[in-house]
Amino acid sequence: MSHPKLPLSAFAACALASLTSLSLTAEMTPTPDFHLGAKPGNMIWGYFSADTPPVLRIRSGQIVSVDTTDLTGISADKPEQFFIDHGLSLDLPGVKDLIAIKKEVKPTGIRGHMMTGPIYITGAEPGDTLEVRVLDVKSRVPYAMNQMRPGGGGVPDLVPRPYAQFIPLDLENNVAVLSDKIKVPLKPFQGVMAVAPVPERGKLPSGPPYADIGGNMDNKDLGKGATIYFPVQVPGALFHVGDPHAVQGDGEVDGGAAESSNTVTMQFIVRKDLHIKGVRAENATHYMIIGMDVELSKAMHNAIANSVEFLQETQGLDFFHALVLCSVGVDFRVSEVVDVSKGIHAMIPKSYFRDSKAVSSYWYHPDTGFALAR
Repeated sequence: MSHPKLPLSAFAACALASLTSLSLTAEMTPTPDFHLGAKPGNMIWGYFSADTPPVLRIRSGQIVSVDTTDLTGISADKPEQFFIDHGLSLDLPGVKDLIAIKKEVKPTGIRGHMMTGPIYITGAEPGDTLEVRVLDVKSRVPYAMNQMRPGGGGVPDLVPRPYAQFIPLDLENNVAVLSDKIKVPLKPFQGVMAVAPVPERGKLPSGPPYADIGGNMDNKDLGKGATIYFPVQVPGALFHVGDPHAVQGDGEVDGGAAESSNTVTMQFIVRKDLHIKGVRAENATHYMIIGMDVELSKAMHNAIANSVEFLQETQGLDFFHALVLCSVGVDFRVSEVVDVSKGIHAMIPKSYFRDSKAVSSYWYHPDTGFALAR
């Protein structure tokens, strides 16, 4: 039986060059090479930095399952009380992790997310691209939290007081239970994924997203089956991941999603053949081109401009034909509007370019499983 073909990337003409030494295996469930737990020693709180020592070193092509965690609603002085109040067993593995992290990981003075990592990928050098394939994302605790505050979110003038809602997760039926009548299907993903910035930029808070390293993108389309491409800034890339969501609407408009704890399984591939300026992404059906800015209108402008440039670069369209396609056939989605820098991502259907085999050759198919580069 022939092996499935490696996915054809539309991001570079020589997309397969760096992967010719890797064999392929097809499987429904990926087997990780490593598991990185959400333990106090594996966490970094609040920022991305080139000076943070890696907690795991891997090779290009290896797969890592990473536990991520969120501490919303849990107090530092008695973290157990949160779980007692909501009828959750203190013996649940994810709960034990949360309590230990809350007790042992000390604030850094920088307001941001609790993240797992960083992960050092051997061979990644500045100028390369780190390709991150999200093979799977699963909720690992049976609850989520959502909270808002006056002055925050997309309607900062309308929120009269702080509010937090505990959201049970029915993991058997794959829904978040907002009330007896309202149940939202789960679609877990990681709000924060990033590589480290160059040392000269110091410690970058994880609150906002950044066009060149990623960060708090809060893009619900970057879940299972997505591939994200990061421009490598420092040796080893130093990949960070956090801000686990069980489900989120486009915009994250009250300032939060269903903040929870996940296990995300990713494959990391160093791309020597691909050189990009900003973070890009794709899934089996769409290319995702990202625009960011503190003003939503400018984020939209950047998303359009980046999409036109992408179509010129990869599909050979001139400026006018590319812009017509963006206006006629591309959806521009609001990723989020609440984290200083706002995010817009264009969803460019791969079906427009069937002759490129971009759809049929993509690495993940819900029905047939994975074609993993090894």
